[in-house]
Amino acid sequence: MRCSLFGALALAALSTGASADPAAEQKVKDALKAFAPGVQIDAVAPSPMPGVYEVITSGHIAYVSADGKYLIRGDLVDMTSKREITNERTGELRKVALDAIPDSKHIVYPAKQAKHEITVFTDIDCGYCRKLHAHMSEYNDRGITVKYLFFPRAGLASDSYNKAVSVWCAADRGKALTDAKSGHDPEVKTCDNPVTEEFQLGVKVGVAGTPAIFAESGAQIGGYLTPDQMMSKLESLKQGDASKSTAAK
Repeated sequence: MRCSLFGALALAALSTGASADPAAEQKVKDALKAFAPGVQIDAVAPSPMPGVYEVITSGHIAYVSADGKYLIRGDLVDMTSKREITNERTGELRKVALDAIPDSKHIVYPAKQAKHEITVFTDIDCGYCRKLHAHMSEYNDRGITVKYLFFPRAGLASDSYNKAVSVWCAADRGKALTDAKSGHDPEVKTCDNPVTEEFQLGVKVGVAGTPAIFAESGAQIGGYLTPDQMMSKLESLKQGDASKSTAAK
């Protein structure tokens, strides 16, 4: 995860188009460490606002003036274009983090003719997670591939965590997960598994409840949506991304 966030530094520099000033970046880092000694600084880069630097701390975005005097906590908005810059950057960082997880660590329910792909942080005992899973064939029929990561809300010493591990260690993970979401506790199993890693990733990208659903762009869709609502939301996000790309050209 730390490497993934460092990789986002290049994205930050490219997206702003501003040139880096190593001395100013160091001043920002020094000021932030003096203000909050325990802070983990993942990356520093010029923001679109002149004289202000974007700082990524533990996966979250803040802004610091180049002289290291002022810290801004909040969203940066371009009032001319009405772009939600902080939200866009958060989505980019989230995409980098999610893309760093290989498909081998997901449980995937693929669409035969995929149009969209969503990543879903799920808890086996979550009611709305079960409701979402009950409509899996309908999501797939609409061209939506669903990639699951585990996020046991009660933590890493919970029954939900143990169930997630048992599902992962089953011979047929897809069937085991479907059975578990239908209320049938999985056969207890243990093996090398990514459940802890996925839970920690969820914390990093801001998962606060389940299901937590993210589009391919890293945009957070939110919680449960019906298949039709999900398709509509994904199409809307896709059109928005296309409009941004055209505007950038």
